[in-house]
Amino acid sequence: MRALWRLTWVEVKLFAREPMAVIFAFAFPFFVLFIMASVFGNEIEADDPEEVEVWRGVGPTDYYVPAYIGLVMASIGLITLPMRITSYREQGVLRRFRAAGVPLPAVLGSQVAVSLGMMVIGAITIGVTSPLAYGTEGPQSLAQTGAALVLGAFAFAAIGIFLGSALPSARSAQGAGLILFFVMMMISGAGPPRGVLNDAMQTVGNTLPLTHVVLLLQGAWLGQGWDWSAFWLVNGFLGGAGILTWRLFRWS
Repeated sequence: MRALWRLTWVEVKLFAREPMAVIFAFAFPFFVLFIMASVFGNEIEADDPEEVEVWRGVGPTDYYVPAYIGLVMASIGLITLPMRITSYREQGVLRRFRAAGVPLPAVLGSQVAVSLGMMVIGAITIGVTSPLAYGTEGPQSLAQTGAALVLGAFAFAAIGIFLGSALPSARSAQGAGLILFFVMMMISGAGPPRGVLNDAMQTVGNTLPLTHVVLLLQGAWLGQGWDWSAFWLVNGFLGGAGILTWRLFRWS
């Protein structure tokens, strides 16, 4: 436990020294939220059933707030975390950890802890600033929103650890992470709402973790109830990523 805390503190300081990582993890979702809020506003035609269905019965900006909390998780889990692990492997840092007898749970746990902290900070920042800037509604169920936030954060942290374990280099992690991030953003409900996508795109989107994290967060945030289907699927991604990491992780 002592090694975990020490490594976590070191990782926090190292992350703070990487401005591009901070900017992408936090500033990019805010930028996209600003664009979407400017384009769509926060009003819908209540007498248009199709529009009501597309935006889940709320204004577009209200729809996007929980979606972009999911996007913060995705940016850290798909880009920041895998690049950190693969760069450590390339630089021989993981090998030195092993030689020093640092246990694997401490090495990976410190990465997960920092990632979870960043995700929570990003979520709180969006949740606090969006009502002030755009007049959006806050979470309708704090308990459900908190549970969805924790589960989604752990799922993307596990996916990030898996990608860092499976990909051979920091360059490949960056390329794969960016591709996965933008694909998920566009067809998982964090870009165009899923209601305007064609059947093929929705089918592909159903296989992606961000889709179900967004559904889980939106259901809790918008007061539309706990989405049990999304809950079990997110748990499946979490468990699957954990199992694959256990099998694929290598120190060098």
